[in-house]
Amino acid sequence: MSNGSSITQFVLLPLADTRELQLLHFGLFLGTYLAALLANGLIITTIACDHRLHTPMYFFLLNLSVLDLGSISTTVPKSMANSLWDTGAISYTGCASQVFFFFFCAVAEVYLLTVMSYDRYVAICKALHYGTLLGSRACVHMAAAAWGGGFLTALLHTANTFSLPLCQGNAVGQFCEVPQILKLSCSDAYLREFGLIVVSALFSFGCFVFIVLSYVQIFRVVLRIPSEQGRHKAFSMCLPHLAVVSLFLSAAMFASLKPSSISSPSLELVVAVLYLVVPPAVNTLIYSMRKQELKDALQKLMTR
Repeated sequence: MSNGSSITQFVLLPLADTRELQLLHFGLFLGTYLAALLANGLIITTIACDHRLHTPMYFFLLNLSVLDLGSISTTVPKSMANSLWDTGAISYTGCASQVFFFFFCAVAEVYLLTVMSYDRYVAICKALHYGTLLGSRACVHMAAAAWGGGFLTALLHTANTFSLPLCQGNAVGQFCEVPQILKLSCSDAYLREFGLIVVSALFSFGCFVFIVLSYVQIFRVVLRIPSEQGRHKAFSMCLPHLAVVSLFLSAAMFASLKPSSISSPSLELVVAVLYLVVPPAVNTLIYSMRKQELKDALQKLMTR
């Protein structure tokens, strides 16, 4: 294969090396995927239909649920199909689409989680100016910036990666990921993509620092609240978001920093579940457990 245009499809490596584990992988992913669709769909419907939830916090939560649906739908259905039918083929276009939408959802979610930390900071540390700083127009602009940043980042990475000549075969990892595709390149031009990855990593690190600093300020204010009920209310506003951020970052770091020397089919399956399935599936559960008004709205919707 002299260049990328001669490749019509890629081969995804299986997550399991036995038929029993493949079927287990299919069943596990199917159950979690359906649960994620149901949970995120309920959250989106509830927030959209209940006017009491038309606040900045729930507006951003609705956006997060949409991104979670997109994230889990990017890789999981194809992975389930490959396990069920014992095949690993994915078309060139399908692989490029998987890379684009995965980057889009992941990067947009990082930016959105950063915006949500700013929302919590303003709500607690600058409560008197909350309506001014986070009006409807400001919320729309911040959400649009998160989506636009994800789209631009995904477009740059996808266009740059799939413009490289590929001559090292067509077998990638368990999913279409940029580092796996770069290994197939036969040109030094792949260094451009590594440069983009470094820039994206720096932006993500900047978001992480912003979130940490926001919560340092938040906890300083909360711990000075004299009323125990007030502290409890403030913590209930912040802990769900902090738990989602921690889960997202820990899953991504575990998948990225896992040594290749300890790789095995079972471990790859666990990593895939932690990295691709668990965060989108449990984000809405974490939020709904701590938000009484959201639980009341869900109950009202289910009763209807």
